[in-house]
Amino acid sequence: MNISRLRALILKEFKQMTRDPSSFLIGIIIPLMLIFLIGHGLSMDVKNISVAVVLEDTSPTARDTVSFLDGSPYFIPRYETSMQDAEKLMSKRKADVILCIPPDFTSRLYRGRAPVQVILYGVDTTIANAADAYIQQGLQDWETAHAADFIRSAPSGKGRITTVTRQWFNDANTSSWMFIPGLIVLVMTIVGMFLTSLVMSREWERGTLESLFVTPVRPLEIILAKTIPYFCVAVAGLCLSLLTSRYVYEVPLHGELLLISFSSMEYILAAIGMGLTISSVVKSQFLAAQLSLIFSMLPTVMLSGFIFDLRSVPAAIGYIGHILPATYYMELLKSLFLTGTNWPLILKNCTVLAGYVILFLLLTLKVTKKEV
Repeated sequence: MNISRLRALILKEFKQMTRDPSSFLIGIIIPLMLIFLIGHGLSMDVKNISVAVVLEDTSPTARDTVSFLDGSPYFIPRYETSMQDAEKLMSKRKADVILCIPPDFTSRLYRGRAPVQVILYGVDTTIANAADAYIQQGLQDWETAHAADFIRSAPSGKGRITTVTRQWFNDANTSSWMFIPGLIVLVMTIVGMFLTSLVMSREWERGTLESLFVTPVRPLEIILAKTIPYFCVAVAGLCLSLLTSRYVYEVPLHGELLLISFSSMEYILAAIGMGLTISSVVKSQFLAAQLSLIFSMLPTVMLSGFIFDLRSVPAAIGYIGHILPATYYMELLKSLFLTGTNWPLILKNCTVLAGYVILFLLLTLKVTKKEV
């Protein structure tokens, strides 16, 4: 082995790396970005749980019992005057938990046994189970701190707080009911972005798009021709995914199928548009595949609310999560599957998805026009 030749070859490779920024992007920038995002996104701690508190017993003892909610990083308490108001909040996804103190709570507490009602928003079983555990621990800590009062007052010599827990929209506490809609979002993201990004970048590498540019074909016609076939393929995959979720995994479908189909088609178009934008900019199959992975699979899993609650991550990471189209589709699909038709949520998220479709179409059109 000739050291001089080896050194010359190594220097040549370093010079080529400086001429190709993608090497530094993949080797340095992307690992730092992933460590930063995943390190902050991987948080199983559930915080900022919205709790609607209904005090049907307004005695000082009852108020003191729920005082552990105030100032806790895990809870955001909101005091309501009736169960009807609290239930309306939960149906609109503005409350994760309803904690109801019954009217005879204090008297029953000093008699030895006092039940309280806990209603959980069961669409997200991770949040529901964590919230239930936090509340039970808080009530137990309060009971332990005031045990001496109960021993002196209760004829039985003990004080006991019990919880009667229910889960709305997921009575069986089945985790697959939460994960299957999220998996549909993940699959549609990968299919939409990967199909178009790889196909379009392959056309750039082979030079077939340049040959189209010298014909009377317009850039918009090229983009639509690339979009429509893969949109049809993705919709076929969506239909199979919906059938599997309903009849194999028995996920309930409480919302309108038409709304699920419409919002899903919006998201597929947004994912295809993002893939076209990436491939039009980088024009390399390898780099397009890497960027599609970074902007599709990883953010959809980590930052869209699929597994980790965005309220538990740092604010900056939460903002990044709310930039992603997958976040809005994830919220829509879970709501339509498990809770039913929530029109304010549907209108807001469908409008956002429509905006992303238009944005990516315009970006792709702008980049393509520059090449003409």
